[in-house]
Amino acid sequence: MDDKARLLRSLAIDRPQPATSSVARQDSRAGLLTLGAVGTVAVLGAAAGVWLWFAPPSAKVPTVEAAAAHPQQPEPVQRATAVSEQRNGSSLVASGFVVARRKATIAAEITGKVVELLVDEGMVVQAGQVLAKLDDILADKDYVLAEARAEASDAAVAAIAADLRDAERILDRTQTLSQKNFATEADLTKSQARVGVLRAQLRQAEAQRSAARVEAQRFEAVLSKYQIRAPFPGIVVDRSAQPGEMISPLSAGGGFTRTGICTIVDMESIEVEVDVNEASIGRLHAGTRVAAALDAYPDWTVPGAVIAIVPTANREKATVKVRVGLDVKDPRILPDMAIKVTFLGDSPGRPDAPSAGESKNNVVSK
Repeated sequence: MDDKARLLRSLAIDRPQPATSSVARQDSRAGLLTLGAVGTVAVLGAAAGVWLWFAPPSAKVPTVEAAAAHPQQPEPVQRATAVSEQRNGSSLVASGFVVARRKATIAAEITGKVVELLVDEGMVVQAGQVLAKLDDILADKDYVLAEARAEASDAAVAAIAADLRDAERILDRTQTLSQKNFATEADLTKSQARVGVLRAQLRQAEAQRSAARVEAQRFEAVLSKYQIRAPFPGIVVDRSAQPGEMISPLSAGGGFTRTGICTIVDMESIEVEVDVNEASIGRLHAGTRVAAALDAYPDWTVPGAVIAIVPTANREKATVKVRVGLDVKDPRILPDMAIKVTFLGDSPGRPDAPSAGESKNNVVSK
């Protein structure tokens, strides 16, 4: 039986196995190896995360230092803000503008036509100087009429006063004659009545004279309104009217009536207004010394000091307005110029300036 079995096996034909089956087996083995490697890496990552989570802080220092050595660059963010502030060592820098505390647009108190304009841009004017003249023909006639009424009242008072003096003399003579029985009682009564009437007329005339004088003064004041004067000394920065135009204190609907003659700026009231971040406002107070540099003259430094911190904040920009006074008054410093202010610190010898420790404690307490 064994011989038969061997004989049958010797007659069998050996067929080669297809190559695809071996490649499939190899691919399956490679896939299993890849899945195993991925699983191993996942397990190791999870273990590392658990170790970092529960590890003491001292063990995490190398990781933080490595991250600090290669910081991630944040994406640039464009932000429109009116405040440009930076810290250079211990100093604080803020941007602002030059402003004038006294700046006024001069207008007429009455409606009239401009007949003469006496100013131009850049002209220096003094307080009370005539800037423009309006057509005052009717106002002048009214004033002349009021003066004539006042003079007539003066004449009426003088006439009544003369009659009163004559009546008083007649009354004295009548009284003397009445005592000697040379005048009747009727003559004495008539003289007394005439004196009383004239005294009443004199008081009335004096009251009318006072009213006429007040009216004349009123028309004189109205006539002076036709000459527009400067309220304070300064420089004319804008001329908004021309001869022949109508001027009125109220704006007209048609748009052909001006409301102002010119704009005057008092250059002695020049100062700086800057917006400081509210997080840094605790470092400033009145008297803090500053160094200002105009954008027009970046190499020129103007010394100054903080005048006041406006007690209000801007909710949208999170800033507080700070007023800064300049120690130098120069014609190159013009209103609305851009300027950068560097806050240096307290002025020397200032008695109420807090020390460094007090300032630090104040900041910490805040």
